[in-house]
Amino acid sequence: MAEVIIYSTNTCPYCNMAKRLLDSKGATYKTIDVGGDNKLWAELEAKTGRNTVPQIFIGDHHVGGFDDLSAADKRGEIDPLLQA
Repeated sequence: MAEVIIYSTNTCPYCNMAKRLLDSKGATYKTIDVGGDNKLWAELEAKTGRNTVPQIFIGDHHVGGFDDLSAADKRGEIDPLLQA
């Protein structure tokens, strides 16, 4: 499976929903908690152009947030990314 990275915070309900969706697919992921860490948050914003969490990467592909992940899953795009 492709490496999955989720930038999140402990209090983010959308982060938890993204993790549940990935769990349902049997994906393993690395979580990077940016909550309370201004340097990590700035790196995330520079990397994605967004200042919200979650931000999800599957391999080198930036999926986006939970809504993006869910929409891509409904289009059948997540499983092939995970298998790459």
